[in-house]
Amino acid sequence: MTPIEAAQTVIETITQMAGEQRPLMTRVLPSQDVNFWKHYPEKDARDAKTKSRWYYHVHAPSNRDPGEHGHFHLFLHRDQLIKGTQVAVMPPEGEKAKAHVTHLIALSIDTNGIPMSWFTVNRFVTNEFLYPADVMIRHLPLYNVDKTQEDDLVNRLVTAMVALYRDEIADLLRQRDVRQAELVAEYGDKAYEKASGVEVLSSIPIDLDAKISSLDI
Repeated sequence: MTPIEAAQTVIETITQMAGEQRPLMTRVLPSQDVNFWKHYPEKDARDAKTKSRWYYHVHAPSNRDPGEHGHFHLFLHRDQLIKGTQVAVMPPEGEKAKAHVTHLIALSIDTNGIPMSWFTVNRFVTNEFLYPADVMIRHLPLYNVDKTQEDDLVNRLVTAMVALYRDEIADLLRQRDVRQAELVAEYGDKAYEKASGVEVLSSIPIDLDAKISSLDI
C-alpha cells in the first residue's frame, strides 16, 4: 500500500465511521462493562493470512494521557520475519512463551475515536520477542490486519495508518533502541523488565490533517 492509498483509506474509514455515528472504540469494545487493562478482543485480533495482530485496551484514567480513550498494540508474528532473523531479547519463558510476537508500535486513540499519537514500549509491557529497530523497519511493509474477524473498518484503518506513517514509525523504533541502550547502561538486563520502571521509550503526536496535506493527493 502506497502512502497515498493509505491516506485515502484512512479518510474513507474515518468518514464512514462518522457517517454511521459509530466511532472506532464502539466497534472494538463491548457496549458496557469495559474493564481497564483487558485485551479487546480477549485473544487479540489475528489476521488469518499474515498472522499480524492487534489488541485494544483502556488504561485507568490516572494512568493515561489527557484526551486519550485507549490504544492499540500492534504486532508482527515471528513467522513473518525473514527466516534466521536473530532475536535480541526473549521473554523470561524463552521459546516456551505463549505468544511468539514482536511489538511493532502502539497507536493512541482520542475520546472521539481519532488517532492522536504513536509510541513504543519497553519489552516487558507486551512480553514480546524483542528485535532490533532495523529488523522491524525492514518488515514494516508486512504489517496487515485487513483479514481479522473484527470490524472491517477498524482493521483497514489500522493497516492503513501503519502504511501512512511508515517513516515516522521507523524513526520511533530507532529512538526506542537508543533509549533502551541508555536503560541497559543503567539497569543491565533488568532494563527490559518491569524493574526498570520505564514503559514508554519514544512517542510522537499525530496530526492527520497535516500528514495528509503533505501528500500529493
